[in-house]
Amino acid sequence: MFESAELDHRIDKPTYQAEVPVLRQALLAAQAEVFAKKEFPIVVLIGGVDGAGKGETVNLLNEWMDPRHIATHAVAAPSDEERERPRLWRFWRALPPKGKMGIFFGSWYTGPILARAYGELKLRGLDRKLEDIVRLERMLTDEGALIVKLWFHLSKDAQRKRLRSLEKDRLTRWRVTELDWKHFELYDKFSKISAHCISRTSTANAPWTIVEGTDARYRSLTAGKALLDAIRARLDQPRVVPAVHAPPSVAAIDAGPLASREPTSKDKYERRLGKLQRELNLLSRGKRFRSGSALAIFEGMDAAGKGGAIRRITGALDARAYRVIPFAAPTEEERAQPYLWRFWRHLPRAGQLAIFDRSWYGRVLVERVEKFCSPADWLRAYPEINDFEDQLTQHGTVLVKLWLHVTPDEQLRRFEERQRIAYKNFKITGEDWRNREKWDDYVAATSDMLDRTSTPTAPWTLVAADDKLGARLQILETLIDRLS
Repeated sequence: MFESAELDHRIDKPTYQAEVPVLRQALLAAQAEVFAKKEFPIVVLIGGVDGAGKGETVNLLNEWMDPRHIATHAVAAPSDEERERPRLWRFWRALPPKGKMGIFFGSWYTGPILARAYGELKLRGLDRKLEDIVRLERMLTDEGALIVKLWFHLSKDAQRKRLRSLEKDRLTRWRVTELDWKHFELYDKFSKISAHCISRTSTANAPWTIVEGTDARYRSLTAGKALLDAIRARLDQPRVVPAVHAPPSVAAIDAGPLASREPTSKDKYERRLGKLQRELNLLSRGKRFRSGSALAIFEGMDAAGKGGAIRRITGALDARAYRVIPFAAPTEEERAQPYLWRFWRHLPRAGQLAIFDRSWYGRVLVERVEKFCSPADWLRAYPEINDFEDQLTQHGTVLVKLWLHVTPDEQLRRFEERQRIAYKNFKITGEDWRNREKWDDYVAATSDMLDRTSTPTAPWTLVAADDKLGARLQILETLIDRLS
């Protein structure tokens, strides 16, 4: 794979000095246009052989372009905080917003390649991680991101010469570490693994560009031109949203078991509530809970009782053990990122329970019904959500998904009660009434959601919320059962 990158391409100094000003001007113009339009972010991934000029190229791009619109992230070993979240968490947090550029010096490829080289990961495990990466990059590009992947290569002889040359010069000696020489001893192994990774992940939407690193001038011009070509191609060919027609919805929710049932008596509720809250509190203080994390997401029809149920959970816990995050319409900052970004940033660390009041399912519910996104966007969201939740559960996060369902008659009764009682007025808005007019559309969207995203590792729990007291008990029982 790397044969063409070992042809010893060279650029003479006069040619380099003549081309650089033109390239810099073109890069700055393209960057300014990206920033002005704010239609997409640029994600630059820098990988390759030690000593091939990765760091120098990162510094050069910051010098050639406007650094105010570039964020550079040097990927080191994960911190304790990062290890307590799924592997991709730290990369999601660092994604650039629309109009900006993020340079990842090292990336989501670094960990899997190192793990395979050191024998910590079998080939099958590496391929699974590469499949995760391909899906991640597909989602980012579907969301509009431009991904530019640059792999800097040196032959084995060239790497040896490069490392020795750096060591001889007292001004550059600090750049060469024991780890660099250790990796050199594993050159053949790294080369084979890297070629495998590149071949598996060089896709039409996110291709790799191999950059020969022997000659610094050739390397710099090649990297700069590759970045410029990618940006210009994107700017000159506006994104076209494909016309997709949504398939028929699955059968509507069977409201029978979720509607009329014998209401839970107040006495029974009070007796059972105390026992369940005690059990939940003990679980939250256990050793196993401290080594993992939990995430409960609440979805449901308006006035289904999500807030009351959440208060019965938090009432059982130490305030240091949980966080409640309500999600409303995305902010300007959040709209500049992929739709899952705002949820990734709030994932709980070890020993924490996060409670999401609304969640990523807004993409296939309110955004679908209100036409805030295209059918192509919400249709691709089902596998993206399943993949996201699979990453959570593989990491060890206990994921509890609760759908609180009320009948139209019960919802109307609660709406009218909220309007009538002064201290409940804040709970009812004009938007609630507008949503009620689209009841059938929301039922269809909910049915599709439940059908396509209830998986063995992340199943939905349907809660009959007409019986408010019984619903609270069922939710506590479900949470306790999953944590146990």
